[in-house]
Amino acid sequence: MKKRTMLSALTLAAASFVASGALMPTAQAADVPGVAFVYLGNPGDAGWTYAHDQGSKEAEAKFGNKIKITRVENVPESADSERVFRDLANKGNKIIFGSSFGFQDFELKVAKDFPDTVFLHATGYKKAANFGTYDVRMYQGAYLAGVAAGYVTKTNTLGFVASVPIPEVVRNINAYTLGARSVNPKVHTKVIWINSWFDPGKEKQAAETLIGQGADVLLQNTDSSATLATASEKHVHAFGWDSDMKKFGPDAHLGSVVAHWGVYYTAAIQQVLDGKWKNDPVWWGIPQKAVDLEDMNTSAIPANAMKDVEAKRTQLASGKWDVFTGPIKDQTGAVKVPAGKTLADPELQRLNWYVEGVEGSLPK
Repeated sequence: MKKRTMLSALTLAAASFVASGALMPTAQAADVPGVAFVYLGNPGDAGWTYAHDQGSKEAEAKFGNKIKITRVENVPESADSERVFRDLANKGNKIIFGSSFGFQDFELKVAKDFPDTVFLHATGYKKAANFGTYDVRMYQGAYLAGVAAGYVTKTNTLGFVASVPIPEVVRNINAYTLGARSVNPKVHTKVIWINSWFDPGKEKQAAETLIGQGADVLLQNTDSSATLATASEKHVHAFGWDSDMKKFGPDAHLGSVVAHWGVYYTAAIQQVLDGKWKNDPVWWGIPQKAVDLEDMNTSAIPANAMKDVEAKRTQLASGKWDVFTGPIKDQTGAVKVPAGKTLADPELQRLNWYVEGVEGSLPK
């Protein structure tokens, strides 16, 4: 891949401070590079945006006054995001992170007009000379959660509150199910799609429905704490997602699948500062300490389950084994991944089928 050579202008400008999603016309220091983060939601969600915000704060703590950070909150995945990205580029920011899948096309469009700015996009798949993508392997944490769930469930029915039907979410549903069935082949997973990343009301309703259908261990791929809180109210178990959500339902909480975006943000910023950034896609997981299942509830999870979770974590950390290593069957019983084969990243990024054990069908 072509290494960027136009980054000599990196030290020309810094970003203005952003509060509550408003772009403030503050003068920039001429010798401090600006680094901007564009958020879909508000860090108060305790989920996706919170996790990215924690990552940006980690970078801020590491680099101090060597950079100037700007944060823009509550930016919709629509043409309005193009205005935000363009404004940040016009203000001289030299690195701009778009932290949600729906920003991809709008951010890429702006990137073409600002070749001396590095644009980085979370969970996407497109690229340009100054546009790269990054992600963390949440499915690895979901698999570990599934291993624990396979031991804890009494009904052999797991529940999954799903956001929008894209491969990212399908991977996590499948990984959760694969993990559970690796220790308990009787397990099956019920899924409810809410068609939103953040809607606490719908998340709560979906969790209640799943519990009503017999699910006694829930996982989510949504951004609020509503699933865990609902599990607590209904006296079943659940996992946190994106950050440690234990405080929202301590008795129900089995652990949280946590994303550590700061690992990537600090590395990417350093690469740009050093003139060594490349536009190769980055997808980090347990080996890079970018994802893990954390704060596990040892009073609710049996000791043998903890042992199995740790064994799988060690395998994943080695990089010699991954979740989607065959044999893996789909819902019809057909072998989708033969023994000895592991799905490559491009295949994972197009995943559009459920593994054996997941009930229902993907939305059209």
